[in-house]
Amino acid sequence: MKKYDTVIFDLDGTILYTLEDLNNSMNYALKVNGFGTITLDDSRRFVGNGIVKYVERALALQSRYDSARVEGLDNPDVKLVYDSFISNYIVHCNDKTCAYPGIIELMRTLCEKGYRLGIATNKDKVAAVKLNELYFEGMITGVAGVLDGCPKKPDPYMINEVLKELGSDREHTIYVGDSEVDVMTAKNSGLDMVAVLWGYRDRDELEKAGATVFIDDAMQLIEVLENE
Repeated sequence: MKKYDTVIFDLDGTILYTLEDLNNSMNYALKVNGFGTITLDDSRRFVGNGIVKYVERALALQSRYDSARVEGLDNPDVKLVYDSFISNYIVHCNDKTCAYPGIIELMRTLCEKGYRLGIATNKDKVAAVKLNELYFEGMITGVAGVLDGCPKKPDPYMINEVLKELGSDREHTIYVGDSEVDVMTAKNSGLDMVAVLWGYRDRDELEKAGATVFIDDAMQLIEVLENE
């Protein structure tokens, strides 16, 4: 009997390359509200903790915030940029986004082998559901994304929601992600974790966060699942 029957994936940087669309929508939101833009490398460092935190980090680079604290949607500038980002990103979330090499093949193989598949992401749930339908419809059947008032990763809330949706349990579930947030999410949820090396963080950052199992090719996940 195999150890795992369920795989839950992070989305951004793990199964989909989304960075350019995120960066473009952020720069749109900054510009229309009178702020300067940020670089693609800035976005690489800033994503992972949800859109509000992404906005806060982008605004913290602005000269007017050199000595100010930028935090939360109660800050009117955060709210303005956040709202502009969300409205733009929903329309443009798939302009340059693509699945990482081997990911579609991986999902098909996992489905053929009978694994239950889910997504737990700090992306807005509407965008997460839209991208899942575009790339993985019929393969990934449980999706948890950010909703107002619900905890974000690394809180275990989203993992718990996906487990309920899939009818799975922790003992037979593994989590796959690309960031220190994902490492902590797995730890807080009591799940084994695989860290991918093609995402938005490097191996040193992941090791410092506590990751111990790594893959640098999508199909290597099959070996991890079946060699346990």
